[in-house]
Amino acid sequence: MEMTLRWFGTGHDTVTLKQIRQIPGVTGVITTLYDTEPGEVWSRERIKALKDEVEASGLHISGIESVNIHDAIKVGTPDRDMYIDNYIETLKNLGEEDIHLVCYNFMPVFDWTRTELARKRADGSTVLAYSQKTIDSIDPADMFSSISKDANGAVLPGWEPERMAKIKELFEMYKDVDEEKLFENLKYFLERIMPVCDKYDINMAIHPDDPAWSVFGLPRIIINLDNIMRMMKMVDNPHNGVTFCAGSYGTNRANDLPTMIRALKGRLHFAHVRNLKFNSDDDFEEAAHLSSDGSFDMYEIMKALYEIGFEGPIRPDHGRMIWDEVAMPGYGLYDRALGATYLNGLWEAIVKSCS
Repeated sequence: MEMTLRWFGTGHDTVTLKQIRQIPGVTGVITTLYDTEPGEVWSRERIKALKDEVEASGLHISGIESVNIHDAIKVGTPDRDMYIDNYIETLKNLGEEDIHLVCYNFMPVFDWTRTELARKRADGSTVLAYSQKTIDSIDPADMFSSISKDANGAVLPGWEPERMAKIKELFEMYKDVDEEKLFENLKYFLERIMPVCDKYDINMAIHPDDPAWSVFGLPRIIINLDNIMRMMKMVDNPHNGVTFCAGSYGTNRANDLPTMIRALKGRLHFAHVRNLKFNSDDDFEEAAHLSSDGSFDMYEIMKALYEIGFEGPIRPDHGRMIWDEVAMPGYGLYDRALGATYLNGLWEAIVKSCS
């Protein structure tokens, strides 16, 4: 495996490439063109400039997260082919710049949902958190305003103000889209893009829905092993694979994370490894990566990745906000650096014990 860190780009991230380069064992970044709109073509010139900037720091681009998918594709409107053509052009440009991994999601309206961005923990750190009770008590149109005050001035991925300003329009757009329709539209999208993925050896790694159940009545489909297997079988191409996000799949406590990993051998292209602490089945908060700080056995998760011969990028996911750092919630430097070091330590121990 390769240890990486997510980086949102100069001008969008409080964490610098210089700082990332100094985390032991981190050799690459997972990045994006953060100021692009869903459906917009990424020019080869901009991709190259991003790549050159990263490589000048002594790192390299291990993958892209995300090339966001336009709602027309998810809903299946008549103009979806235009946006898919744009997506194909972006994939072509990425491939020509020798970038071969794209993480994306197929979630309606909200890319991820949390009810708090700065829940205070006993140790004084703050974390992202979710309460179903809170979700059940609010209007989805009020979601953004209810959490934006804790965003530390950052533009949150998937919660861009321009998008949130159209929230009622988006809900209307998805009113006739159920799980079956969403699966059909995902299949259509994947069938269209697989030829360019084959040509440039680009692994498409779908990110699970977060949390792994319906929120505000919106359909969620990438939530468990059965649905993942259905997604891979309906477009049976090795480039059609998954991002295994332990935190997202782990929101549903019925998901056995190590078993899921073992079942995805050969189609697991990217891993987000993080921990959650459950207060109840539908109230959870982010935890430190250390197993004992949350509810997951991180050793068993990393061991399962080792056992399937996983060689792709791993990144520590949402970290706590610690040591008075001010950054995008979940994406500060300090706790993610601790997480990367801890995961590397687990991996070293597993490799040596299994050799």
